[in-house]
Amino acid sequence: MNRQQSILAARGVTDDRDRLLTADEPLADLQESCGGTLPGTLAVPELLELVRQGRRMGVRIAREFTAFDGAERVSGFARIHPLSEEQGGGCELLLENWHRTPRPQADARTSADWIDAIDRAAAEVTARLDARQQVQVLHTSATDAAELQAAIAAEPGNPWNHYVQLQGVEHRQPLHWRLLDGTSCKFKGSDRQWRVRLIPMGHSSDTVRGFELLLIADQPLSTPDDEHTSVVETAHSRLIGTALTPALRQPIARIIANAETIRARLAGPLRAEYCEYAGNIASAGQHLSGMLDDLADLEVVESPGFSTVSEKVDLCDAARRASGILGVRAQLRGIRVTIGNVETPVIAVGEFRRVLQILINLIGNAIAYSPEGSTVTLTAQNAGNGRVEILVIDRGPGVDADQAARIFDKFERLGRDSDGGNDSGSGLGLYISHKLARAMNGDLVVEQSAVSEDTAGAVFKLSLPAAN
Repeated sequence: MNRQQSILAARGVTDDRDRLLTADEPLADLQESCGGTLPGTLAVPELLELVRQGRRMGVRIAREFTAFDGAERVSGFARIHPLSEEQGGGCELLLENWHRTPRPQADARTSADWIDAIDRAAAEVTARLDARQQVQVLHTSATDAAELQAAIAAEPGNPWNHYVQLQGVEHRQPLHWRLLDGTSCKFKGSDRQWRVRLIPMGHSSDTVRGFELLLIADQPLSTPDDEHTSVVETAHSRLIGTALTPALRQPIARIIANAETIRARLAGPLRAEYCEYAGNIASAGQHLSGMLDDLADLEVVESPGFSTVSEKVDLCDAARRASGILGVRAQLRGIRVTIGNVETPVIAVGEFRRVLQILINLIGNAIAYSPEGSTVTLTAQNAGNGRVEILVIDRGPGVDADQAARIFDKFERLGRDSDGGNDSGSGLGLYISHKLARAMNGDLVVEQSAVSEDTAGAVFKLSLPAAN
């Protein structure tokens, strides 16, 4: 039912710790819908930010606001009046001429997916939680999170906030996940500040089956972590990988995250042209981040003594993971990524993270060069003669013999037009992928798709030694 409910005004009062003490019924309902209690910490992020600004600066704020309570868009005009210390040191809220309207689900999901994808890429600690926020499994790439990992292993089965110290949050009793999402924390063994993301797994807040926990550091480690690299270091200089990449990665990630926050209007209403500007900034930041990664990888694969680890790799599992990482990008273009032969494992000998890196590059290209509404197909199979292979098949314009001969050259941009507008890449992805495949005693080749006479497309085939 497409209803719109208008409300003339609603009042509320907060204290000096931004807890909503009293509220008229509409504001109290919004507080509860966003996972808060009354009295309790103001649970509407957009209003909480305005209240914090008014209280800290001691100035009155009058501004339009837009919030989302999980089902509807709530918008109106907010007036924030700071109170004196004698009055409690908080703020008085006056919400005028606000109304609720159903929010298009596709728009909400798209905005949230972009922000979630950015945070997943920046997270150095990730965990899977059950519905009670108890830790089930935790992974980390940060050396200063080793004590956190050890604490969870030594004392499993507790909620995640049992192992960390939340900053600025009183948690004498369990809190709703909405109140913990976006908070800051610290834990033993790390001197860095960490931002918390809790992403529910389920169709709505009433049917949450569990959570993804992401911990995102406020700054990179002072010394780069090279423990897990498979490169044999020599006197060969690696300016990009060892100097520029650690210094630039976090600032670039912040630029992207802030631009996406502005573009998605998560910090408040904004004119459409400024949202477009923010989107351009985010795209430029993502392009710069991708180029930085490509240049760092280029230094690695071209360094003397480069080698990879030999381990067993299930190509089907790698395909599922790579397609999952790129799921949001595919959905935005209406492209389906399908995986065949998933029931039977196809085991290769190689380095898992390098195989995953190759597949992410191949699938990303396939999504960019395929028309909207088409399908990208991944198939893993036994190729005979002690080899296994995985094919990435797109429905783009395909490649001719001349393009196929130079497609793996350095700085070659495929020689194809991208329907997804991805014509500004570094031209290093396929070159690096080819070098990685060869380093694992495998190969990467491209063929023209032969699905039908009137269906173009390209087939990228990664072959590796089969495991015994």
